[in-house]
Amino acid sequence: MTRGQAVTVGVDLAASARRTAVCRVLWPDEGGLTAEFVVPRDDGELLELVRTADKTGLDCPLGWPSHFVATVAAHHRGERLPAPARFTERTDGRAGLDALRFRLTDDLTWKATAMRPPLSVSTDLLGVVALRAAHLLDRLAADGAAVPRDGSGPVAEVYPAAALRRWGMRPARSYKSDTPEARSVREDIVRSLEAGLGAPLPEPVRAVCTDSHDHLDAFVCALVARAVGLGDTRWPRSPEECEAARLEGWIHLPGTDLAALRR
Repeated sequence: MTRGQAVTVGVDLAASARRTAVCRVLWPDEGGLTAEFVVPRDDGELLELVRTADKTGLDCPLGWPSHFVATVAAHHRGERLPAPARFTERTDGRAGLDALRFRLTDDLTWKATAMRPPLSVSTDLLGVVALRAAHLLDRLAADGAAVPRDGSGPVAEVYPAAALRRWGMRPARSYKSDTPEARSVREDIVRSLEAGLGAPLPEPVRAVCTDSHDHLDAFVCALVARAVGLGDTRWPRSPEECEAARLEGWIHLPGTDLAALRR
């Protein structure tokens, strides 16, 4: 890393290294950005990218719902299970998310973005990816790098779809498939990101983001990592949120001004 230049890494984590998309973004002091996609051969190379970045945005839960952990532990010990619980109801009167399936940060993100709930790390296939994330963070910790799950360390949990919503991008259709319709949505998203950043992306980066929703997510992860580093995300506030973030992880929702990332 050169003097006066910040580096962020975005990781759209998958269950295997082969399917994981990684983007590295350089932020010079004079403004602008340079982005590139990197293909680590293994977890060792991925961790080296994390170590050399100022902040990494990881699209994967960094923990499990505390209520889920307590329930599984009680069941494993043959004890009575904790009573079912839900988070506080939404402002529209609907019940909060099920605390057995969702973390506090999932519930808060759902309420803040008016999106459908995030995938459940305890009951969806996402749990397989979260296990890989846990092993990666454990390796970082073994090397002496503290990795708090609230994002205050080298790694912050991010949610690309929610970040796009925060930046005013609300595509009518999903961008997460290989159909021509999804590709068209990705083209629109890339154009909106360029307009918001006030800077064109290199043609190879634009092409890869248009071709692959995984790589588009990795690029967005790197952008949110920049927002985390600048203090332009929603951090835990109350004692309850701070404790939940410490155990369960914390989704960092960026501010609404994309151009602020270039300062």
